[in-house]
Amino acid sequence: MIKFGTGGWRAFIGEEFTKDNVKLVAQALANIIKAENVAERGFVIGYDRRFLSDKAGRWFAEVLAANSIPVSFIDKFVPTPIVMYKAKSMGCAYSACITASHNPADYNGIKVFIEGGRDADEVITEKIEAQIANLTQQEVISGDFELCVERGAITVINPMNEFVDSIIDLIDIEAIKNANLKVLIDPMFGVAKNALQTVLINGRCDVDVINDGKNPDFGGLMPSPSAATLYRLKHLVAAEGYDIGIGTDGDADRLGIIDEQGNFIHPNEVLLLLYYYLLEYKGWKGSVVRNIATTHLLDKVAADYGEKSFEVPVGFKHISSQMEADDSLIGGESSGGLTIRGHIKGKDGVFASSLLVEMLSVTQKTLSELLSEIYGKYATPIPPKVIAPLNHHKKTAYTTNSTSRNCFLSLSMR
Repeated sequence: MIKFGTGGWRAFIGEEFTKDNVKLVAQALANIIKAENVAERGFVIGYDRRFLSDKAGRWFAEVLAANSIPVSFIDKFVPTPIVMYKAKSMGCAYSACITASHNPADYNGIKVFIEGGRDADEVITEKIEAQIANLTQQEVISGDFELCVERGAITVINPMNEFVDSIIDLIDIEAIKNANLKVLIDPMFGVAKNALQTVLINGRCDVDVINDGKNPDFGGLMPSPSAATLYRLKHLVAAEGYDIGIGTDGDADRLGIIDEQGNFIHPNEVLLLLYYYLLEYKGWKGSVVRNIATTHLLDKVAADYGEKSFEVPVGFKHISSQMEADDSLIGGESSGGLTIRGHIKGKDGVFASSLLVEMLSVTQKTLSELLSEIYGKYATPIPPKVIAPLNHHKKTAYTTNSTSRNCFLSLSMR
């Protein structure tokens, strides 16, 4: 059964994530788009670097195009935030990215976005599920990708440069140019490198990259930035004198940060740093939105500056909705996702990383110094997060010394 969670639909490759099911999801969404009379607004599709993502993106596009929905297809792996950005700029009612985000390599999935490039809420995902429940494979309308391109039903696009330009326009690139920072990026074999490196090189940073290249097994690690998975980044930052280490998850919507001493900065602290920086050093105004699992120190910072704080359920779609309702300055979650006012209303690890580099440049302080400044005003440091064992029967078998899965070698894609 195809079920959407807080981050879209995710499934085990070759079992539930199949060609048939990808096309079924696409047809369900096509039915909704046609029923709402928003087909003429077009549809953006992108994909990440996972096994089968590129093919699944084409399967998805073939169905939408055959249903007379104009498709803008990003025919190169990209961060999920780029799909959200492009859908927002084009005014699409719906868009999608083929990704399982930070999940193990055995998984793939689909994230669906609604107007403004925001994560689809439960109302929409329940509509999709209801459509799927009433669909048969015989009702799926599909075409040939190349023929759809030839007749203009699918347009191949590359919005990388405009996405990068949008970030450069939002940050203080001149301050970054004058700071001469040394930055180490770990995209965790995901999709962040091109966009993030381009932004930082525009800021004349000295940038190095590790764990890049195509590796559908993500080097045997879950592509989720944490103190454990970023062990190499931690060592290199401390040993080779980098000002900051930046890790991003598989689809680049989350980040993990290493300070100049090689310490992992908890995502709660990343949110604190950026909110405090925007209020104290930039003089910006606005509330903060956090979920129930995120540090309440944000509330204290907000109150100190005469601002409001809002608590919402887990799921970035709830953060996005509340940010839009209150025109909030920043919103984020303890799992490493955040955004600010003026950018997309979805989490973006590329933009958040760029803003952290700006913060170091403008304040001319290190990450550890800025954290000490915050804790000196508000509280003691946040204790390390304890990660409980994964309880899903397939995820429990996933270890850091895993080798490429058999599913990569033998798949029965219907």
